[in-house]
Amino acid sequence: MTQIYNFSAGPAVLPKEVLQQAAADMLDWHGSGMSVMEMSHRGPEFISIYEAAVRDLRLLLNVPANYKILFLQGGGLGENAIVPMNLVGRVPAPATIDFVQTGSWSGKSIKEAARYANVNVAASGEAGRFTSVPPQSDWKRTPGAAYLHICTNETIDGVEYNFVPELGDDTPIVADMSSHILSRVIDVSKYGVIFGGAQKNIGPAGLTLVIVREDLLGHALPICPSAFDWSIVAAHDSMYNTPPTYGIYIAGLVFAHLLRQGGVAAMEQRNIAKAELLYGALDLDDFYQNRVAKDCRSRMNVPFYLRDETLNDKFLAGAKARGLLQLKGHKSVGGMRASIYNAMPIEGVQALVDYLNEFAGRT
Repeated sequence: MTQIYNFSAGPAVLPKEVLQQAAADMLDWHGSGMSVMEMSHRGPEFISIYEAAVRDLRLLLNVPANYKILFLQGGGLGENAIVPMNLVGRVPAPATIDFVQTGSWSGKSIKEAARYANVNVAASGEAGRFTSVPPQSDWKRTPGAAYLHICTNETIDGVEYNFVPELGDDTPIVADMSSHILSRVIDVSKYGVIFGGAQKNIGPAGLTLVIVREDLLGHALPICPSAFDWSIVAAHDSMYNTPPTYGIYIAGLVFAHLLRQGGVAAMEQRNIAKAELLYGALDLDDFYQNRVAKDCRSRMNVPFYLRDETLNDKFLAGAKARGLLQLKGHKSVGGMRASIYNAMPIEGVQALVDYLNEFAGRT
């Protein structure tokens, strides 16, 4: 069988060791006689899985004690509604939410939040076709805003923050880190809320992660469903309703795997090496183009274009024949995209680079 490398943006590649462990556990988890999918979420077996996942994630990200880790459902897009329903009540009405628009996902966030509050786009990269993060010196913020929302890695556009905003006041920063969480060291204390869909760098689709500072709990709007009220979810240790149990289990296996690999700092060094290898091949000449400013290029999601786009189908067919899958770019931007999350080995990136060179006729 041809060696397969899956460059999908999500649902995405998972560590082989995690999949092997899940397969071994499928019919009988640790002698319980049950699959994890069959367990009660309130039973001692699953509670032990949940507690280990929370413990390991807190260790991986050095999450401060005054932050709650929540496991929810609804994905990143759902959380774009859940965030304002939980936070706009912390300031007097009519509330305003500040946004920095850096691509497709922050754009979706803006549209969703506008259902619940006034929205101020403090800065936007749209004029530059979303190829960079607007410098903070250009941001036009709202005094007394409920919060500032940023997407620290744009999965579609391939733009990643290379800095943490310093606001100089008590406005909490809400960061959508769906597609690069656990790929680089972050200081959780710099953010009020961090959230992300799990299906890119953590586990299977269906699980959403929220890390929220405790003082931001308890401000939910009356219209917020109780299952999405962070204060209620936190008070019940994510067990207020039935959580995505199997997703939590797989995420827990991923967390334990990352700890064995040396933690987030070790993964960041590997991700830097993978990104440098791939961007180096794309930049070698003008056969391929990556249009993102070099200081804002994502290490996780690498969009690129062929100079001659009539060759796109031929490129994709050749890639598929070599076991290089899911390289077609998002329909909204076209071209190609290689997502090289934590679980993508450097051998996969090297295989892609070899094909890029071959297809470009490089000797």
